[in-house]
Amino acid sequence: MSLEDIGDWSTENFGLVRARHYTTELLSACRRVASGIARWRHCRDVFAPDLRSDLRFAGSGRHFIIFAETPEEIVIVDFIHQYADIGGGLEGLDQ
Repeated sequence: MSLEDIGDWSTENFGLVRARHYTTELLSACRRVASGIARWRHCRDVFAPDLRSDLRFAGSGRHFIIFAETPEEIVIVDFIHQYADIGGGLEGLDQ
């Protein structure tokens, strides 16, 4: 799910003010990931052992920020809600 999708869904269900607050929190968490100060874990240790070894996640609110880090950059792969089928949401990321 994209950050835009999360914002749209939150606006529809909770209103614009709350949606803006939540997406701002997610963006702040992404900045913590990018700066290296976010607490994170390897996805394969928690969700499925066959996932790529470079996939990590950090929590923010009720979402997990799924990301991969290379020497050059950090790539945000997805945002997955804690109540979603996390393993299913990461299908196809085993390579």
